[in-house]
Amino acid sequence: MNNRWRTIDIVIASVIAVAFGVIFWAWNLLWNGPADAIPLPGRAIIYGMWLVPAVLGALIVRKPGAAFYTLSLASLVSVAIGVSWGWTIVVQGPLEALGAELAFAAFAYKVWRLPVALLAAVLAGIVASVYDAFVWYGGTSWTTMRLPYIAITAASALVIAGFGSVALTRALAETGVLDRFAAGRDRALV
Repeated sequence: MNNRWRTIDIVIASVIAVAFGVIFWAWNLLWNGPADAIPLPGRAIIYGMWLVPAVLGALIVRKPGAAFYTLSLASLVSVAIGVSWGWTIVVQGPLEALGAELAFAAFAYKVWRLPVALLAAVLAGIVASVYDAFVWYGGTSWTTMRLPYIAITAASALVIAGFGSVALTRALAETGVLDRFAAGRDRALV
């Protein structure tokens, strides 16, 4: 496999990132609005949406750095639009992306099946929630808040970012829009 990024790889990863940067803005409204009625750590059940670009970008582009590029750019877009967490997302987005990237790297960027996508999502979720546990929830209890928060975030990442990204990749492949990518030509897809 050629690991060199083509122009179309950059364009598609960027389109995914910008789209999810806007989705992040809306998801932030949900997190700080109606979902705010659900106390932490339970609110983490919706966390996985913030991790979708890393898994989706990697599944479609299938190149080293795709998870990192897509989620990092999505994070920057959300910061530019305006999020309640401000510039901290400039650091957190790339860190989360590195969690996902690690899973694909562990399989030498050659395995793009469901188990690896799920692992990428869970690793991104663990990185995200551990970051939150120290940066945002440092004064809370490990047993009643932080550990449950990490577990719920990892589960949310598994379902939303893992299974969701696989389902979205399959749906896009079926339309033919991914025919210029291995993800579109691989009918056994993830």
